[in-house]
Amino acid sequence: MSRDIDKDFADWLAPHLSMLYRTARAFADPADHSDLLQEMILALWKARPRFRAESATGTFAHRVAHNAALTWRRGEARRRLRGVAIEAELVKREAGTDPQGELLERLYAAIRQLPPVDRSLILLSLDGLSYAEIARLHGLSETNVGARLTRIRQRVASLVEEADHGV
Repeated sequence: MSRDIDKDFADWLAPHLSMLYRTARAFADPADHSDLLQEMILALWKARPRFRAESATGTFAHRVAHNAALTWRRGEARRRLRGVAIEAELVKREAGTDPQGELLERLYAAIRQLPPVDRSLILLSLDGLSYAEIARLHGLSETNVGARLTRIRQRVASLVEEADHGV
């Protein structure tokens, strides 16, 4: 029976994995991506029995994952970066990667600098949710979501540009 439950959960989780990876990249430094991913999957495992199908499974998964990421981020102050992991990441970056991957990492680095709610809004937008869906998730109006996303996109572009020019 346990195998059936595990398989059911894995099948239920599969369509949401890309969203979980993007969320982990946006909320955590590269060395901590897998830790945050595990936390979000655990949160979904615990929350799934409470899913009442009042919304789409994707909306439910987004909400649980983003709440888990926000909680994890708040606790990060107590888990200062580990020296060995930082050195490994620096060595990997110095070895060079593809330009598109570097640009993507600069984008996620910029997103990590945003306040948590702004980070969540931009991720939901990048995941293709409509302003109405984002508004429902955060308790905002659609107009407010649109205005905030415009400012967030400008801020992310500015942060990426600053990183590119070493400002």
